[in-house]
Amino acid sequence: MEKVILNGEDLTLEEVVAVAREKAPVEIAPENIEKVKESRKIVDKIVEEERVVYGVTTGFGSLAKVHIDKDDCSQLQENLIRTHSSGYGDPLSEEEVRALMLIRINSLVKGVSGIRLETVETLLDMLNKGVVPHVPEKGSIGASGDLAPLSHMVLPMLGLGRAFYKGELMSGQEAMDKAGVKVIHLEAKEGLALINGTTVLTAIGVLATYDAIKLAKLADIAGALSLEAHRGIIDAFYEKLHTIRPHAGNLTTAKNIRTLTEGSTFMTHTAEIRVQDAYTLRCMPQIHGASKDTINYVADKVAIEVNAATDNPIIISEDEVISGGNFHGEPMAQPFDFLGIGAAELGNVSERRVERLVNAQLSDFPSFLVKHPGLNSGFMITQYACAALVSENKVLAHPASVDSITSCENQEDFVSMGTIAARKAREIIKNSRRVVATEIMAAVQAIDFRKEMTDGQLGKGTQAAYDLVRSKLDFIAHDKDIQMYDELEKMTDLLVNDDLLNAVEKVVDIEM
Repeated sequence: MEKVILNGEDLTLEEVVAVAREKAPVEIAPENIEKVKESRKIVDKIVEEERVVYGVTTGFGSLAKVHIDKDDCSQLQENLIRTHSSGYGDPLSEEEVRALMLIRINSLVKGVSGIRLETVETLLDMLNKGVVPHVPEKGSIGASGDLAPLSHMVLPMLGLGRAFYKGELMSGQEAMDKAGVKVIHLEAKEGLALINGTTVLTAIGVLATYDAIKLAKLADIAGALSLEAHRGIIDAFYEKLHTIRPHAGNLTTAKNIRTLTEGSTFMTHTAEIRVQDAYTLRCMPQIHGASKDTINYVADKVAIEVNAATDNPIIISEDEVISGGNFHGEPMAQPFDFLGIGAAELGNVSERRVERLVNAQLSDFPSFLVKHPGLNSGFMITQYACAALVSENKVLAHPASVDSITSCENQEDFVSMGTIAARKAREIIKNSRRVVATEIMAAVQAIDFRKEMTDGQLGKGTQAAYDLVRSKLDFIAHDKDIQMYDELEKMTDLLVNDDLLNAVEKVVDIEM
């Protein structure tokens, strides 16, 4: 597996995913080692000269007015980690913790945080050797950095807290010992350098953004299958229509549908069977396209944030140690709220297409896509489940970034709630993916009925999708109803594991 080399400048979305999910090894670029060392020399000089610098020789937050003696600067940093590890809830997933460790290292190697090289290397060793700190998912307000969750990340570095190693939860010290990583003692500025920043909300949001990109492509595949099942009208996807309203997402979605259905004999033209299709079929370029534009906007923001230094103060030079607000999550809180909205709409429109497939009043298929409706309920409750998921998404899509609660004796009087925004987006994407999986499964069932009614051929891309689904799931035609959950789980796995997307992209290009 190819190594990911960190220089603080060009870490990509795909590299984060490779490290987080595929455990790609990580190295620090040689030229950045000297940058880290030079930055540390400045911090050591500040301490020796007892200059007043926030978080180095002062307390934190509203306690910045409290001077810290140079002999206590090290203890100050350990105290910071112990008290700030105040998170709550289920732990973040292993892949999310690996992503946040990677992004934090990438920030630190920029050489503006004043941390010791050996401290960065300890975090790097943990990442490469599989020590995964137990990080509760709740407790960050996304403004003074993700202070609580990042403190939990640091605890095992000190032989404290808890961590997973080879899937087992144990004490931080035990995990470090088993992995062969030495624990450390923090020196001046280091605790603050490790926990002050947007790393957790960015890590969750990066993985969610990557999954949203795949979701948008899968939604096009699902929509194309539904369109063919209904003998939809291809005219609404002609390029000449979309070049006169040339939003990028419109153009891409229309092209994807044309590509997926190329060669299909099920597709029709205006007035051949009907004059117009319903919005959920005809307006896919406009609806899916809007979500694509949203997701691409967020991806651009993510590309900036994973290569940013987000702690405080920032050490530019010996004469420029700047206290600012790079830790504030607002630049990502709003995009991640937007990401949730875009993903929710993909689920919303997919659920409406599920209803159109299973409702005999809206199609020429038997009720609930079974041969003996009444005796069998078929796909009836799959639509209920989809309705529940998209309704939940509508609650989750309420923006977190418009909220703020003052903290730290009113010193930190406007916060982003960006970590909540990222977590919500993650859940919305999971829900919408299940809805899209349901649509694909229902559309393939409907296509089998269509083939009984009319001889025909699917498009090049939709045929690949159909073939894969039918290689894993049978047509539902039993005298007894099957356990639908098991079939839905198999269908969802084809999406989660990229089997369906890979099968289709082997034969056609799907753009984003």
